[in-house]
Amino acid sequence: MDYDTLDRLLRPGTPREAPRAGVTGALEEIARGERELRAVHHPLGFLCLPLVRDGARGVCVHLFGTGVAADPTAAPMHAHSWELRSYVLYGRVGNLPVTVTDEARTPTHRIYEVRSDPSGVDELRPTARLVRCAPGPATASGSGETYSLPAGEFHATVVPRGRPAATLVLGRSLPGHTDLSLGPLHGRGHRTVRRLCGAEHTERTVRTALRRIHAEQRA
Repeated sequence: MDYDTLDRLLRPGTPREAPRAGVTGALEEIARGERELRAVHHPLGFLCLPLVRDGARGVCVHLFGTGVAADPTAAPMHAHSWELRSYVLYGRVGNLPVTVTDEARTPTHRIYEVRSDPSGVDELRPTARLVRCAPGPATASGSGETYSLPAGEFHATVVPRGRPAATLVLGRSLPGHTDLSLGPLHGRGHRTVRRLCGAEHTERTVRTALRRIHAEQRA
């Protein structure tokens, strides 16, 4: 499994089941302990399985509804420095677009830069940029559907509480873009941490995800 293969499987005209079948083998290797990979507990409250890193390109599986809690200081409304395509493996995932307008007189939020360290520490730094934001309306994608987001577009991911979901995410970093988030007007810089899960926890969680993927394939 590599980026180029999955990229082709997500193109229009490809059978809807193809991306799901394309990633199942890698997940089965993790579930059996044959591939040494640890899930990452993301501050926004989901688990990330980083499957491929290929320069500016990457492939992850995001698992929602696994019982991990979000960091209360994490900013749900954010913009990536990379463009993405996301295929829903199971469940239903909503995307809430956020329109951001520079506004110095009656702002609602301040822009924060997010600087990520390979150690897993994300440093959020307040900038001088004040904005007004207008969220919505949200769109939802169900199992077998794909949605895309350009780099620099503010949004928030919305998954109903108690409804497990998973996405296969292909990302490509673009030069000239920085990871950003929307935060409080008078907030200070702070850090959040992406923590690695243990091997047993990772394998157990992936086995549960595979059961749900196989159920979608049989449906």
